[in-house]
Amino acid sequence: MILWLWLCWGFSTSAGQPDSELMARYLEEKLMADYSIMEQVARRVPRQARFLQRLETRPRMSEFSVKSTIISRYAFTTVSCTMVNSGSEAREGVFEMQIPAAAFISNFTMSIGNKTYYGEVTGKEKKHSSDDKARPKKPPSPTDARENGYETFKASVFIPRKMQAKFLLHYEELLQRRLGKYEYTVSIRPQQLVGRLRVEVNILENSGIVSLEVPPLRNSKHKGNGKVEGDVSPPPSTVVGHTKTLAKVTFNPSVVEQSRIARNGILGDFIIRYDVNRELSVGDVQILNGYFVHYFAPTDLPPLPKNVVFVLDSSASMVGTKLKQTKEALFTILQDLRPEDHFNIIGFSNRIKVWQQDQLVPVTPNNIRDAKKYIHNMSPTGGTNINGALQTGAKLLNDYIAQNDIDARSVSLIIFLTDGRPTVGETQSSRILSNTKDAIRDKFCLFTIGIGNDVDHKLLERMALENCGMTRHFQEDEDAASHLKGFYDEIGTPLLSDIRVDYPEDNVEQVTQNFFPNYFNGSEIIIAGKLINRTSDSLHVEVTASNSKKYILLKTDVAIDLPSRNDIRGVPGLEDGKGDKNYIERAWSYLTIKELLNSRLKTDDNQEKDYLMEKAKSMALTYNFVTPFTVLKMREAGLHSEPPHEEFISPSTDGIGEKLQSVQGHKAPPGIRGQQDKQRIKISKTSADGDPHFVIDFPSSKLSVCFNIDGEPGDILRLVSDHKESGVTVNGQLIGAPAPPNGHKKHRTYFSTITILSNKPERSYLEITPKRIILDDGERLLLSCDRSAVVRSSSLEVSISANSNITVTIRDTISFVILIHHYKKPAPYQRNHLGFYISNSEGLSSDSHGLLGQFLNHEVKLLQQSLNTSRQQVGQNQTEALKPNPTNTLKVKGRLVPVVWKQRRIYNGQQEVDCWFAKNNADKLIDGSYKDYLASHPFDTGTGFGTINSL
Repeated sequence: MILWLWLCWGFSTSAGQPDSELMARYLEEKLMADYSIMEQVARRVPRQARFLQRLETRPRMSEFSVKSTIISRYAFTTVSCTMVNSGSEAREGVFEMQIPAAAFISNFTMSIGNKTYYGEVTGKEKKHSSDDKARPKKPPSPTDARENGYETFKASVFIPRKMQAKFLLHYEELLQRRLGKYEYTVSIRPQQLVGRLRVEVNILENSGIVSLEVPPLRNSKHKGNGKVEGDVSPPPSTVVGHTKTLAKVTFNPSVVEQSRIARNGILGDFIIRYDVNRELSVGDVQILNGYFVHYFAPTDLPPLPKNVVFVLDSSASMVGTKLKQTKEALFTILQDLRPEDHFNIIGFSNRIKVWQQDQLVPVTPNNIRDAKKYIHNMSPTGGTNINGALQTGAKLLNDYIAQNDIDARSVSLIIFLTDGRPTVGETQSSRILSNTKDAIRDKFCLFTIGIGNDVDHKLLERMALENCGMTRHFQEDEDAASHLKGFYDEIGTPLLSDIRVDYPEDNVEQVTQNFFPNYFNGSEIIIAGKLINRTSDSLHVEVTASNSKKYILLKTDVAIDLPSRNDIRGVPGLEDGKGDKNYIERAWSYLTIKELLNSRLKTDDNQEKDYLMEKAKSMALTYNFVTPFTVLKMREAGLHSEPPHEEFISPSTDGIGEKLQSVQGHKAPPGIRGQQDKQRIKISKTSADGDPHFVIDFPSSKLSVCFNIDGEPGDILRLVSDHKESGVTVNGQLIGAPAPPNGHKKHRTYFSTITILSNKPERSYLEITPKRIILDDGERLLLSCDRSAVVRSSSLEVSISANSNITVTIRDTISFVILIHHYKKPAPYQRNHLGFYISNSEGLSSDSHGLLGQFLNHEVKLLQQSLNTSRQQVGQNQTEALKPNPTNTLKVKGRLVPVVWKQRRIYNGQQEVDCWFAKNNADKLIDGSYKDYLASHPFDTGTGFGTINSL
């Protein structure tokens, strides 16, 4: 038997099959059995002795599992690890876990033999003392070492012989959106084959989950990671399933599968990327148990032009891979600049070299070519003058802003890259920070990048924080170029500037940061706070921001404490959640502590530093978070305590799935909040609404005239045509519906789209449907009709009252109101449609035309025709006597039009109008026939019969 086993292993190895795979198959069958069997095998199989001896010299990891639940971007993670010491004496077991640097540890528990220890978060000023040898040899805590945004949590204990230790680590994080995706990462680095290895991630997003992907294990420095270049498939044994709002991802590789990934244990990161469905909205406001979180991520916005200065370290320490990778990334970045951008490049060592002196140049093929040549010829030499480089870059950008008529909607920024510390010029960090802030003066943002291990991380982080930027640190490796390009992609497409989010001051308190200098495509702004008035039915939200040459204000009322729509209880995979945590409250505390830490980092006032530290520490103690000001200390639970249960810390499920309302936002000038609450609709009778029914009001004659147009579905009617003079045209497109039973019409028609075009002082158009509005004034903006909003530029204002009406004001002298007609349960002959009303025509010329426009500057007279055909002019005071007379006549533009008296209801039936009705598609009332008013397309600006123009 022994010889047969030896021959099998020898034959397999000589045949080219990896010996670890055969060993892994054997371990998979025997690993969970008594360890003494392994000792016997080790003696009988000399070729495997070294491998098995390594297993014997340290406790064996029999189980490693991770379970996480992500609810609305907030992730609760529990890591469970069991180590078995099957040796003849006590041995040290080391539990290590890489966690995201942005995460907070919230709990840690150990069971060693028959003793249980639990973690207690205390203030850092308290000293740790322990005399019990069974307690951890080293207090568990995150180490200072960071690897690509991760910290290592480490706990070391001695495990008695023939016993096991179990570790439970809990941490929480709020996922950040980058490049349009949320990324959740689990570090799997047991450094040995594990009998039971499992990762389970449950995601609940009420907005709807989209673009869920699980890429291969992220490459580590371990060579045997099993990743094939270009492979995008999930790791082996990964199972992905999801519905509209819930996803479950499991990774459960057998020992054999682990050995195929890496011979001596997996060493990599398990990653899940996803995004949520935003439709036409730009964020979610979620409210639960007195707390709220507002996620703001607008879509369908045009990018803003950039004025960017690249400041690149070319000192001697950049020699080799770092400078090569930087050049490669910059070549790609320059290619991605847009034609409307302006840029310059500064290289620095002990000398400062500016590519284009005293100017930023536009993006042209020649400039991009010359910039690439400049970067290609950069050579590493000299020291590192960080202060001088930043001063030069700031002066260059400040002078450019001051001396040039730059686009008011552009975003200015500096991208600064270095691999070292200041060695030339000003070398004191505090002076560099002060000088940089004085030079920038809040006029633009500074983004910093550090490469390698010699960087002053704190200096770069604080420079970015103090100047509205972000910082990134990358290791010097083969992926540095892609990391640099990825960071630029995060900030390369600014969509909004000066974003401000407001809530009623008497309704909320302790709101996190609510003003943001810029919003970049693919990212997300998050605000959280507490409710003061919990008896209120709703929370009012307003978002203002700049975009292009206009500001946009959007507002909504978010319902509070609506019944749950997607209760997590009973959902497969989440049924074991027993906790009572409020995930929105946890997200608020997480954000608040992060802001306190950043504020403390930015200030030089020692008294303020102490205040911020105490405040952050107090909140961390309340929510049991391990922060720079708190520490996790282990306490013994009792000599005969039960081992810790692998109980996943799950948040409360109350209110999950409640109705979410979204807010889209942009910036308003001072005073807009007071103005926007005023009723914007000015009552007007001149309109086209319903089937469609036209009404023209003649105030000076105290008369109203009405008529119908029985067009065909698909017809586009020219309602207002003043393209040559005021530059305004309004067209309405018809949609058909069956006629009611026993009616005289063959079908009904309604306005499905209203198009408003204007070319003075600049070109713009609006396309309005019952669901959405497209505003294009050179840059396309998409708005939803179910969100209240105000968009204003120098000559145009669009005000949306959610699901009710849209008011369009042009140059403050022309105003149109578009009513939105929605049917909850429409009859067969009903369609969602629009009504068009002219509330101010002062700015339209006397030559305006169209079905409505032709009457705006004319008067009408009502004539009574007697039996002897004599005519008598009649005033409005005689209207009542004339109602029954079928022979009433109007005089319009010299034409006589027979009319009858009718009553019409407008404004959704809220107002009744007495009017004189002209039959037969307004025959003789309008110039020509109604077919002369058919436009060829929605943007037809024809000013006369048979003529066609396009804006």
